[in-house]
Amino acid sequence: MSTTTATTATTPPTGAARRRIGPVALGLRQGRLEIRQFLRSRESVVFTMAFPVLMILIFASIFTGEITDGVRFTQYFVTGMIATGLMTVGFQSLAIQIPIERDRGVLKRLRGTPMPKWVYFAGKVIMVAVIGVAETVLLLAVATMLFGLQLPDTATKWFTLGWVSVLGITACTLCGIAFSSLAHSGRSASAVATPVSLVLQFISGVFFVFTSLPGWMQQVAALFPLKWMCQGLRSVFLPEAFATQEPGGSFELGRVALVLAVWCVIGLVLCLTTFRWTTKRDG
Repeated sequence: MSTTTATTATTPPTGAARRRIGPVALGLRQGRLEIRQFLRSRESVVFTMAFPVLMILIFASIFTGEITDGVRFTQYFVTGMIATGLMTVGFQSLAIQIPIERDRGVLKRLRGTPMPKWVYFAGKVIMVAVIGVAETVLLLAVATMLFGLQLPDTATKWFTLGWVSVLGITACTLCGIAFSSLAHSGRSASAVATPVSLVLQFISGVFFVFTSLPGWMQQVAALFPLKWMCQGLRSVFLPEAFATQEPGGSFELGRVALVLAVWCVIGLVLCLTTFRWTTKRDG
């Protein structure tokens, strides 16, 4: 017995034991896992990626005219659908996925493993980023090929598209993680998150020209990120002359950046203070 113990104690660790996975590799591995799980869920793929494309096909086919001189409805509508797509994958999908995983005990088991907690969230962030980029490219491709969408023609507009998308999807992702704690069970998650997402779309200028909405509705929408994401994206895809049609008489990109940044901070604070790894019945 003593010989066996000594041999075990002095045997050098194997190659697998010596290898340590770094934090970046851990995050990327979790991200690949999250993406595979997302793609295996036909409901998630259809609702998150196919729904915005379907809306463009329907609305752009019905409303073929101009909303003002030189601005076709398609050009206006695509900005709202890009913002909606980012909100759907960042906010709605996480607000539904996480309660389901919590209800199934996945989060409780992860919490009991040596894996750092941040790896779970890193995987979600990577999944949201990859799906968000893919969805945006798909929307632009469909709108350009089928409805003659005019893509940004300057580096400044492409840069604006980038930072509005990054700030917007970051705010939506953090809010989605925080909002996931409101659902009492995985079964009720969709019923809790989907109405919020739909209401924000209707009052934020996605389906209608924003200034045509009642004043009180515009004021309510201005409290949330989606309205500002749509406004920032309009500055990318619509001519400068359209800025006079905005409520403030301009695209107000400085205010867009400020509001989205504030929502990133709010979302982070809510995540840190409200996120739950277990259901209430687990304690």
